[in-house]
Amino acid sequence: MDARTTPTAQKVDIKKIATLAMLSALAFAVMAVSKLLPSVNGFLDFDFKDVVICIAGFIYGPLSALAMILVVCVLEMLSPFSSSGIIGCIMNIVATGSFCCVACYIYKRDHTMKGAVLGLVTGLVLLIVTMLLWNYFLTPIYQGMPREAVADMLLPVFLPFNAVKGGLNLTATLLLYKPVVSALRKAKLIPESTGRGEVNGKKKTGITIVVLFVFLTCVLFALSLQGII
Repeated sequence: MDARTTPTAQKVDIKKIATLAMLSALAFAVMAVSKLLPSVNGFLDFDFKDVVICIAGFIYGPLSALAMILVVCVLEMLSPFSSSGIIGCIMNIVATGSFCCVACYIYKRDHTMKGAVLGLVTGLVLLIVTMLLWNYFLTPIYQGMPREAVADMLLPVFLPFNAVKGGLNLTATLLLYKPVVSALRKAKLIPESTGRGEVNGKKKTGITIVVLFVFLTCVLFALSLQGII
């Protein structure tokens, strides 16, 4: 071992593990609160833990995001908040992983606002396509529905549900990333920014307005899917 680097590396690892554990607990809490929202078609739940996991993955990378996904999804399966068993856990891991891990990987390659948006949009597209396939194959098993009935639901139910769910997580991640990272930096849990990828004030305001508009649009669609409006 190199005595010059080991203490620092050990300190960083401990701080990273502690921060990821805290964010995993927060993701679990957000999942639990999300369960209070009405379901779509009786079994499709809006879940906003992806926001916390994406923010953590933007900070620490896609492998850290994957580790959080596995921990939180397994804990959810073992908790009173889930009744879908191992198949529901697998669906949960696939849905969250397809969105978060792809977004975090692209952002790691291009650590800018453009990279964040591109990553999240790519993750959203992959989420929609992936869940159409996985719902077709697995929903008949754990919901006890005929495959033909599930096939009839793919475009009118599963596609808009995952598009709205992913859109809400996408916009919420963009809106909350900076405040959360700033709070973690003030608490000295993550290092200071190097300044790369910063945007000027006017551009930042414009992006925020667009993101808020998309977020509100997704909220309205979510309420529509739930039959509230």
